[in-house]
Amino acid sequence: MNLQILFYASMAVWFLSEIIYKQKLKSADKDQKKDQSTLSILWIVIIFSIGSAVMVSHISDFVITDSVWIVYTGQALIIIGIVCRYLIIRSLGKYFTVDVTIREDHKIKKDGLYHYVRHPSYTFALLTFLGLGLYLNNWISFALAFIPPCIAFSYRIKIEEQVLIGQFGDDYIQYRKATKKLIPFIY
Repeated sequence: MNLQILFYASMAVWFLSEIIYKQKLKSADKDQKKDQSTLSILWIVIIFSIGSAVMVSHISDFVITDSVWIVYTGQALIIIGIVCRYLIIRSLGKYFTVDVTIREDHKIKKDGLYHYVRHPSYTFALLTFLGLGLYLNNWISFALAFIPPCIAFSYRIKIEEQVLIGQFGDDYIQYRKATKKLIPFIY
């Protein structure tokens, strides 16, 4: 398969999966909604980030490397990010919502990847953005693809963790001390 076709297909799958998540995985009316507009902020940042990164890659020539490995690495990270984010969302089950929410019987998930990382869904979303930046092989596009989503997800994590501490108190604080935020054993 042509790499460019794979890229456009993976971008379509990524975009459509996020739209489906947004439609199907919203909080219910009975849930405690605590999002503080982070979902809207994320969507604005993501659309800007992807659109501007792709556009800049077509109009400027600030190549990261002449080696083709960067494009293949970028594409691999895009696919890994999409697939693993889907698996993480499935593993969280009914507790996953696209908006920051506390369900009636909410529990802190501490097994699987959650044993090492508190926000693996965001880890894999950011991995996809990293892959996009590498695939575009342009320093400016890389910065546009990766930095704004990192800032937006950092803000969302801050809000989400405040909500979780408010709900679970010391139990969540102890969980935070025992795990990393996004990257196992590192950060």
